[in-house]
Amino acid sequence: MEHTPAAAAPVIGIVGRSGSGKTTLLEYLVGQLAAAGRKVNVIKHSHHDLELEPPGKDSARLRRAGAAEVMVASPYRYAIVHELRGAAEPGLDEQLARLAPADLTLVEGFKSFPIDKLEIHRGVGDKGPLYPHDEHIVAVASTLPRPAGLAPHIDWLDLDDRDAILAWLLKRMAGMPPPASSSP
Repeated sequence: MEHTPAAAAPVIGIVGRSGSGKTTLLEYLVGQLAAAGRKVNVIKHSHHDLELEPPGKDSARLRRAGAAEVMVASPYRYAIVHELRGAAEPGLDEQLARLAPADLTLVEGFKSFPIDKLEIHRGVGDKGPLYPHDEHIVAVASTLPRPAGLAPHIDWLDLDDRDAILAWLLKRMAGMPPPASSSP
């Protein structure tokens, strides 16, 4: 069977400071889109080591023994754990190419990549918004009012109105061409 990379699907980054509510919003958006019959992929970037299997399980033992990749498969799901073993971390383009085709791919993390992004900004106890310093932020979902002088290309959304954020995302999906190559 031919595998078409998911990069042909629209890609939207979800960015924001730690604790801003990115994952909570993503859960809602993915749930609503999936319930409407849309296929959604998600890439969640982490700066931490990933422990995806209990250390004593056979798959972990085989990985530690030196396997480059270990696939664990069941009737319910499968996972591939790929050891980098000192190689450079793959970029977003490489990660997108690994995914199955979808209607949309949402990316949490990979903040420095030039993809369209929705920022979650609460403005309480954080280091300030990202949008003034990132030309790829096309919308901000916030509990704060729209600031004066905001660039006109940035949509300002009410973070407490998740249905409006979903409507914005659906409209954005409909008008987006496939992403170009996105090198950092």
